[in-house]
Amino acid sequence: MIRFTVLSLFLLLLCTGSSAKSAKFDEPDESEENDDVAAVPSCCGFSAPLLVKKDQWQPIFSTKFGEISTVQIGDGCGGMGPYKIHSITLEPNALLLPLLLHSDMVFFVDSGSGILNWVEQEATSTEIRLGDVYRLRPGTVFYLQSKPVDIFLGTKLRIYAIFPNSQECLHDPCFGAYSSVTDLLFGFDETILKSAFGVPEEIIGLMRNRTQPPLIVHDMLTTPGEANTNTWPLQTRLLKLFSGSADSVDNKKKEKEKEKKEKKKKPKKANTFNVFESEPDFQSPNGQTITINRNDLKVLQGSMVGVSMVNLTQGSMMGPHWNPWACEISIVVRGSGMVRVLRNSISRSSSECKNMRFKVEEGDIFAVPRLHPMAQMSFLNDPLVFVGFTTSAKNNEPQFLAGKNSALWSLDREVLAATFNVSNFMIAGLLEAQKEAVVLGCPACAEGELEKLKEEEQPPQPFQPQPPEEKPKQPPQPFQPQPPQGEPQKPFQPQPGQGEPQEPQASMETKIRDEERKREEEEAKKDEEERWKQEDNLWPSQHQWEA
Repeated sequence: MIRFTVLSLFLLLLCTGSSAKSAKFDEPDESEENDDVAAVPSCCGFSAPLLVKKDQWQPIFSTKFGEISTVQIGDGCGGMGPYKIHSITLEPNALLLPLLLHSDMVFFVDSGSGILNWVEQEATSTEIRLGDVYRLRPGTVFYLQSKPVDIFLGTKLRIYAIFPNSQECLHDPCFGAYSSVTDLLFGFDETILKSAFGVPEEIIGLMRNRTQPPLIVHDMLTTPGEANTNTWPLQTRLLKLFSGSADSVDNKKKEKEKEKKEKKKKPKKANTFNVFESEPDFQSPNGQTITINRNDLKVLQGSMVGVSMVNLTQGSMMGPHWNPWACEISIVVRGSGMVRVLRNSISRSSSECKNMRFKVEEGDIFAVPRLHPMAQMSFLNDPLVFVGFTTSAKNNEPQFLAGKNSALWSLDREVLAATFNVSNFMIAGLLEAQKEAVVLGCPACAEGELEKLKEEEQPPQPFQPQPPEEKPKQPPQPFQPQPPQGEPQKPFQPQPGQGEPQEPQASMETKIRDEERKREEEEAKKDEEERWKQEDNLWPSQHQWEA
């Protein structure tokens, strides 16, 4: 008994410490320095493939009213991950039955519109539509209703959601991203439920024996497209019970008073963030980008996930860059393009650590680890639009290699010249030539990357030795004696000395090598002078640059 008490006390302290950390993490930190530490995960990259094609999504549930599919990115790193991405699709006038969240959920609405209802501390609802971004915290119970067909927003309600790995005390890997309320309820025995709800056991038995509906059903609760405010008191009690905010059922008088108040009280409304109704962070004829973090959406405070959206017009490119603080998991929502990711390093010794290029299409997912340089390109006949989930909700300022915002501008010009073995004048021309930033024009870049990818994917041809060519045999020629060639050859006679002794053979070879070395040095010097002249001709004069 003593051992059990000590163990229970130890686990209680351990879980309490974890909860305290979680609570502290959820509260906004006034210190920017502490905020940086909390918002930056220790991400070591992904061991799983960087590309997941649309047909690799794993179905979880499917009916004629909707479907849910998932894919996992990575297998965990530095205490973070893996990351699960879910695609939830509802047909018009469908209902996703209540679910209990086991981890953080940040989602983006890809098409359609609907009503999101959830209970955390109190009942809350909000309308969601194409382009909306929102977050639900762990422990929240939510359900989702889709609206009728909308020719402008899309016929189906589809959301993409990311679920980071939970870091709570004693996390169970068998516990998925969420669970059904019906599974939670009927996982207990009838005797337990009878005492918990204070109802006769026959009521529990009757409910248990009813045919359980699928996770997604036809929405018969409301008039199409309208929230069901009449049933909110009942929904609130049920959802609060499973979200951990229900009061004890002992005092029936207090319960009746609460019911009266809840009948008068309407559900609280929440504000989402819509990427199509907000000013982009960057915009040009080549495309635009927008990033959503805790400064833009309050509910992202305490979350490790941020959201971004990139729209590349035809023949454009997101300039070469890397994320200093976050891993990036992107879903292609429109069009197609090419992605280039660098994986090389000075210590690279494995043939597996090769730079990668791959084609992405609508429905594909591509993940890029933190600090990996990358570039995304659209084809000449197709734009490329993708939504990215970043593993840091803080301001993750990407570092660009080229353009007006190039990270190279901060380095000393002479050091850069020595790095690339060119003149300072050439470095100045290289950095100052590009007047654009972030999203750049890049005609036929994606097509060129696709051609190189096809060449890489072609299997090497096995070596086949060629048989030696047989020369035609000539018939033997009969022997013909040669006539004498005039005078017989005289024997060798040494020449008399010329006054100076002949140099030894070894010293003559040394002299020849010295002359050849001298000649090579002169030729190299001439080549170097010629190269500097060519570089000077490539760029305008100094006063033209200053002008």
